[in-house]
Amino acid sequence: MPLADVSHALDAKVVLFIALAISTLFYLVVLVMGVRRARAAAHDAGKPTPGTLATGFVANFFDTLGIGSFATTTAIFRHFRMVRDERMPGTLNVGNTLPTIAQAFIYTHLVPVDPRTLVLMIVAAVLGAWLGAGVVARWPRSRVQFGMGLAMIGAAALMLAAQLQYVPAGGELLRLDGTLLIVGLVGNFVLGALMTIGIGLYGPCMILVSLLGMNPTAAFPIMMGSCAFLMPIASARFIRERAYDARAVVGMLIGGVPAVLIAAFIVKSLPLSAVRWLVVIVVTYTAITLLAAARHERTASIALDAEADTASLT
Repeated sequence: MPLADVSHALDAKVVLFIALAISTLFYLVVLVMGVRRARAAAHDAGKPTPGTLATGFVANFFDTLGIGSFATTTAIFRHFRMVRDERMPGTLNVGNTLPTIAQAFIYTHLVPVDPRTLVLMIVAAVLGAWLGAGVVARWPRSRVQFGMGLAMIGAAALMLAAQLQYVPAGGELLRLDGTLLIVGLVGNFVLGALMTIGIGLYGPCMILVSLLGMNPTAAFPIMMGSCAFLMPIASARFIRERAYDARAVVGMLIGGVPAVLIAAFIVKSLPLSAVRWLVVIVVTYTAITLLAAARHERTASIALDAEADTASLT
């Protein structure tokens, strides 16, 4: 790479980190205000439990090593009934934000992608998350269950494709132009919106940039930057709508950040093939239970509406 291009990339990295620091500060201010409001409404709302601490640690430890945190967290929370289903999307986004930002600061040492492409892809994901969070935060319980069930099926399918090596290898591009750029922006916009119902962005983003012919290394700053910027924005909307579990969020933050540091600087890598297969099985089971719960919730709602209509006629 020519010296001028290296300097340009480093300048972009500095700007990216400054913007990320500002975004982090914004998130922390909004979070503190939200947790205080939750504590005022319920005395123990912001106090973490051993279960939420352990969940934050385990999910973000494996997330740092290449296994997404959203699917893992959802499976644990649903199995042990830690978080109500309708608060799950908000809790996932708010609780995993700070560990994700820590990953972005640690791993994005260089920006092996055109700065314009990087910034536009991040902006597209942020816009998708902003709009998606505003919609999902107002969804009824049954719709959240159905949406997350579909999201979990999608996550399991992506993990299975990666395990069977069906994910495209990619090309050599570090910059997108014309039609490819438009497709990339639309794709990342959709992925940002999907994050708000619980499907992580890392795996789908890797597939997206590979399909566009980009060098797979370009996916790392794009996907980490996208998540690190979109999650504070999405979190702000979930916090404003009170569509999250404050107790779980605090536990995930406290347990998650040390897990990222340990995984990144001490463990660094593990043979994770067996773990990924286990996650595929668990996530598929979780998806089935979510869809079944959504069906039950919908049936119960229809029955209640019918009873109300009958009562009004008598």
